[in-house]
Amino acid sequence: MDLRDYIRDIRDFPERGIVFKDITPLLLEPAAFDAAVRRLAYHARPLDVDLIVAAEARGFIFGGALARELGVGFVPARKAGKLPHETVSVQYGLEYGVDELHMHADALRGGTRALIHDDVLATGGTAKAKVDLVERLGGTVAGCAFVVELGFLPGRRTLAGHGVHALVRYDE
Repeated sequence: MDLRDYIRDIRDFPERGIVFKDITPLLLEPAAFDAAVRRLAYHARPLDVDLIVAAEARGFIFGGALARELGVGFVPARKAGKLPHETVSVQYGLEYGVDELHMHADALRGGTRALIHDDVLATGGTAKAKVDLVERLGGTVAGCAFVVELGFLPGRRTLAGHGVHALVRYDE
């Protein structure tokens, strides 16, 4: 199954000149969604991870399914004010400013092996923030896995030193 058949381009979203890669059709097709989760799990199994770390919102969809498929825990990384317990946070740059991700301070401990996941790797800012959170808590980043990679953007360079895997890559 070619997952590209289930990813559509939305032109000028979220702003003029951007071509958004919409994974909604993939989510609507059970066989495609299942294939994506199984392929992510196939990549992740040899990494011997303890946890999947994913950010809201679309990262939660695949991240939770992937954690279940692998039989490992799931750690949500969220915006400020969304987690009810003590958190650690990291700020990261966006194209138009700064954002912040939080994770529960007790989500993992030293020696925990985490897989960083998101639906799309673009500039790598959000993924790098998750890497920083895991490392700040003493965990080890075993790798990074994405459904889609926009290879013409610097995401892979931003994550230099960490293995990056994507199911689908667009180079233009």
